[in-house]
Amino acid sequence: MTTNTVSKEVYDHGMALDPESKRVQCNYCGKVVEGFEQLQFHLGGVREHGKGCRDVPVDVKGLFRNGEGEVKVGNPGKVVWEMNGLESSLRRGSPSNLKEDSGKRIRTENPQNGLQHCGKAAVANYVFRGGVAEISSNGFVRSVLGDSGPSGEGQSSSVSLVKKSIGRFFFENGIDFSSVESSSFCKMIEVAFAGREVRQHIPSIRELKGLILDHELYEMNKYVNDIKKSWPSSGCSILLDGWKDGVGRELMNIIVDCPRGPVYLRSVDVSAIATDIEGLEALLGGVIEEAGIHNVVQVLSHVASECMDNVGRRLMERYRSLFWSVSATHCVVLMLEKVGMLNSVSRVMAKAKTITRFIYSRAAILALMRNYISGDDLVKPSTIKAAMPYLTLEAMLMEKRSLEAMLASGLWRNSQWASEAEGREVATLVGDKSFWNDLTSVVKATIPLVRVLSLVNKDGMPYTGFIYETMDQVKETISQELGMKKWQYMPYWSIIDDVWNNVLHSPLHAAGYFLNPSFYYTEDFYSDSEVSGGLLITIVRLVEDQVSQDLVSQEIDIYRDRKGPFKRQTESRKRNTVHPAEWWSKFGGHCPNLQKLAVRILSQTCNGAESYGLKRNLAEKLLTSRRNLVEQQRLTDLAFVHYNLQLRHFKEAAKFEIASGEIDPTDDWIVDVSYQQYMLQRNPEGIGLSSTQSSLTGDGPSTARPKVESA
Repeated sequence: MTTNTVSKEVYDHGMALDPESKRVQCNYCGKVVEGFEQLQFHLGGVREHGKGCRDVPVDVKGLFRNGEGEVKVGNPGKVVWEMNGLESSLRRGSPSNLKEDSGKRIRTENPQNGLQHCGKAAVANYVFRGGVAEISSNGFVRSVLGDSGPSGEGQSSSVSLVKKSIGRFFFENGIDFSSVESSSFCKMIEVAFAGREVRQHIPSIRELKGLILDHELYEMNKYVNDIKKSWPSSGCSILLDGWKDGVGRELMNIIVDCPRGPVYLRSVDVSAIATDIEGLEALLGGVIEEAGIHNVVQVLSHVASECMDNVGRRLMERYRSLFWSVSATHCVVLMLEKVGMLNSVSRVMAKAKTITRFIYSRAAILALMRNYISGDDLVKPSTIKAAMPYLTLEAMLMEKRSLEAMLASGLWRNSQWASEAEGREVATLVGDKSFWNDLTSVVKATIPLVRVLSLVNKDGMPYTGFIYETMDQVKETISQELGMKKWQYMPYWSIIDDVWNNVLHSPLHAAGYFLNPSFYYTEDFYSDSEVSGGLLITIVRLVEDQVSQDLVSQEIDIYRDRKGPFKRQTESRKRNTVHPAEWWSKFGGHCPNLQKLAVRILSQTCNGAESYGLKRNLAEKLLTSRRNLVEQQRLTDLAFVHYNLQLRHFKEAAKFEIASGEIDPTDDWIVDVSYQQYMLQRNPEGIGLSSTQSSLTGDGPSTARPKVESA
C-alpha cells in the first residue's frame, strides 16, 4: 500500500474524533488510531503499522490489504472551520443551510463567524472535503458524513446501502436500537444473505445514532422542504392529534397537511395549558406563524370541547384568513357513539354480544363457527374503534343463515353446550325473528355513517369539496333504508344534525360544495342560505381586499353561467374523473382570482391527524424531562425522521380499510367475564392447559384466540 494516500472508502469504516481527523476510531473494534491513513493499515492488517483489526470483515480487510481502495484525495485532515449558531432549522441538520460550491468544499450560507448559543446548547459545523462533522458544545463529535456530504450519494458501497436500509427500518418502526445486537436479528440477516458473511452489513448502535440517523435526517429535510414549497399555492391545514398518556400528561402531535402530503412538525406537552385558553392560543398561534399566516387555511382539532372551541374562536378573530373546525372522523365517531346510546340500538347490541361472547370464549365453539361462516370472523375489528360494533352487526346479519345452520348441526345438538343455559339462550336468540328484524334496522341506519369514515379517509385525497354533499346523502340513504318512516329515521337524523351544526360544519365545506364542478353542474345541485352564506364568508376571509373580492364575484357569475371554457368542460366527463382542485387548476385559468380561491379551498382535508394512525410512544419518550441535551436533540431528530417516514409511506400507500386489524382480546364483544370466572374457580391454573383439552363436551378451559391471518 502506497504511503501518504488515503482511500475514499476508508471514511465508511471509521469516525473522526477531532476536527483535524488526527484521532480516528475504528467502526469494528473501537480502537483509536492516528488518522484515516493509519486506519487503512489497521483495517488491512499491515504488520509494519501495528496490530490489525481483529473484528474487521474479510472483504473489508482484503480491500485495504490489497490496496484496491487506494484513491488519492488530497489531505483530508485540512479542515475549514465555520461555526454557526444553532438556528431552529439547523437543529434538525437542515440541508437548506448547506450547499456545495464549485469545488469539493461544503459551506454554510450563514457567513457569521464565532460560536453562538441557543439556550444551553451550541454547535459548531466542521466542514471539510471528506464530509461534515457536527461538534457539540461538550466537545464530542456527533457524526461524520460520507465523502460526498450528508446525502451520501458518493458512497457506492453495498455495505453502506444495506446499513442505511436497516437504519430506515428501525427509524420508521420505532424499534429500540439495541435490537440490532440481538442474535435473532443477526440470524434473520444471515438468512437474507444466504449464509454469507453479514457482520459488515449490520450497523452498530453508534452508527444508528450517528452517521445513519444524520443521513436519513438530511434526506427527510429535503423531502419536507420540498413539500413546504407548495404551501403558498395550495394552502395547508394544521392537524392536531392530542391524547393523555399513562401518567396523565396531555400530549399533542402537530401535523401540517397539503395535497403534496402531510408532514410532522413537532410534539408538545400541553399538560400545563390543557385548559388554558390563552396558553393554547399562544402555542397554536406560534405554529400558524411558523407555517406561514398566508399559507394556513384552517386548523382541525382532534376533539370537540368548550375549551378548544374557545381557542378556535380566538384564533379566527386574530387571523382573518383562518378557519377552525373539528376532524370529520372524530365527528362521525361522535355520531356513532350517540347512536349507540339509543335504547333501540343498545338493546340489539346487548343481545348480539351475548352471542359473540359465548362463541369467542369457548375454543371448540369458535372453531365450529369458523367452519360454517363464509368470512374470516364474526367480530369485525376496525382501525376506528367506534365502527367495530356496527361492522360486527353487519357481519352477523350476513352470516345469519350460517349461524342457524351451525346450531342445527349434529355437532352442536350433541354437545354439552346445547343443553346448558348459556347455549340455550344463544340458540333462542339466533332463532328469534324479532331480534333479526331489529338488528336489520340498526344496520341499515348505521352502516351509511360507517361508510363515511371510509370515504373521508379514502386515497388520502382532500375531501373538503365532498363532505357537505356526503352528509346530506347519508341522511337520505338512512331514510330510504328505513322505508321513509319518520318515527324510525328521525332519531338518527337528529344526532347527525346536532353534531353537524354544532361541531363539524365549516363555511369551507359549503364553499367546497359550491365550487365542486361534479356537484355544481348537475340537476341535483341545491344552493340554500347555508351554501350561499358559507361561500360569502369564505370569500371575505380568504380574499384580502375589496377589489379582489369584486373580481371573484364577477368570475363566479362566469362559473355559474357556464361561460367560456366552463361550457365545454361541463359537457365533459372530466369534472367527475379528476379531483376538483385539479379541475380548477387545468380549466379555470380564464378566471384567475376564482381559480386561486377554489384551488386553496378544495385542496384542504376535512379529516384530522388520527387518520394517519401515528404511534405515540416515541413522542411520549421525547417529552420526558431530565435528559442530557445532546441525547434530547438526537431524540428530537429521531422523532422527526420516524413520524415523517410513517406519513410519507402512508401517503404513498394511500389505502384505507375500515375493517382491518386484529381483534382486541380484551374487547367486551368477545370477553365473557362470568364464564372466565367460573372456569378459573374450577381450575385456577387453567391458562396453562393445552387447547386440545377444550372440546364440544365442554371440558377444559377456554383458550379461544382471534384468528390470525398468515403473512
